[in-house]
Amino acid sequence: MNARERMLGRLRAAAPAQVSGDDLKRLDDGIDLHYDGRRTALPTQTLVESMQAALTASHAEVFRATERTWPALIAQRLQQANVQRLLLDTSRAEGAALQQALPPSVATRNYDQPIEHWKAELFDTIDAGFTVARSGLAATGTLIVAPDAGSPRTMSLVPPLHIALVYAHTLHADLHAAMRAEQWQAGMPTNLVMISGPSKTSDIQQTLAYGAHGPRELWVVIVEHQADNAALKHGDAA
Repeated sequence: MNARERMLGRLRAAAPAQVSGDDLKRLDDGIDLHYDGRRTALPTQTLVESMQAALTASHAEVFRATERTWPALIAQRLQQANVQRLLLDTSRAEGAALQQALPPSVATRNYDQPIEHWKAELFDTIDAGFTVARSGLAATGTLIVAPDAGSPRTMSLVPPLHIALVYAHTLHADLHAAMRAEQWQAGMPTNLVMISGPSKTSDIQQTLAYGAHGPRELWVVIVEHQADNAALKHGDAA
């Protein structure tokens, strides 16, 4: 046998035996029991605060807003940052709302053609990309983004500034809680992107550096329900 055949033979010999459905069910139940025994139910405000703290520690800039105020907040911040071209998906309600709030100085672009047709424009002229996260992990400050045709991975990976919107009610305590609540076992998308801050690397002399590849900045807007936000402020004032 040649080297390839020997390697494949070893892999086949080491393949695990078939596991029954009952065994998998017992394994899943054991994992659930493990995490449930170490996790307490957390109110939404606690998850929001944990998410904000973890993201801030990872060099992201975090804003909190309501369903009514977030488009104007992002529009103002983009103008202050001198962003001139924004990539977003206007077929989504959030993308359309942001587009309407933008000042004339910020032009928008949809991802509406194959990258081969506008690669130079994308890499050279787009200042920021806007996406809506599927959910978030409060313990680690991680955004879960599910790319699709209107918002492919490129939108969060190529522009130097990534702006992500995440709703407070979609935050989970940790990865296990997210997988169970969103029923990932029923059918995962082909790709999920998990983002915990701007790009970083430790390749050079094992020194952590931010903005080495991918987005140099990450803005996260946590959108809270207006009634919950008002109740929190009332409680603080009391």
